[in-house]
Amino acid sequence: MTQAEHTYTKFQATALVVLQLFIGWHFLYEGFAKLLNPHWTAAGYLADSQWWFSGLFVRLAASPAALTVVDFLNVWGLVAIGAGLMLGLLTRYAAMAGIALLLLYYVAAPPFAGYVYGAPTEGSYLVVNKILIETAALMVLVAFPTRGVFGLDRLVAAWRGKSEAQSLKQATA
Repeated sequence: MTQAEHTYTKFQATALVVLQLFIGWHFLYEGFAKLLNPHWTAAGYLADSQWWFSGLFVRLAASPAALTVVDFLNVWGLVAIGAGLMLGLLTRYAAMAGIALLLLYYVAAPPFAGYVYGAPTEGSYLVVNKILIETAALMVLVAFPTRGVFGLDRLVAAWRGKSEAQSLKQATA
């Protein structure tokens, strides 16, 4: 554990864990929803891309082989990120992977004035949308980790601490 983790108040630790669980649930749910829908594909989302890398995204959507890989990585990335956050396992890596995935979504379909997408969206956004907000929330989890407060990371750290102490003891004996 870092020094910062020792200084969280109970309310701060609880708020961070709740944030982590909610985002984890969202990722896990989205992954399973896509996995269980035999007709789901990222093709429409990619084909509608209008900003940076739109040429790449459109080419990916047009290539059946590439689209199969993108769909697989998208679904299982969502599931892995969600599971990691919900279980508190490799949370820092899960949060960073979530940031990367969300930024890809944002770059593919940013909420800028004048951009019109085929897929319906709820609400009206200008620059800041729910994808960017969830990205910022994941940045908070990277900046203020919960590994000493919650989840399997806490157990792994405790086990590693004991293992390192035992190794040190054996080396000095």
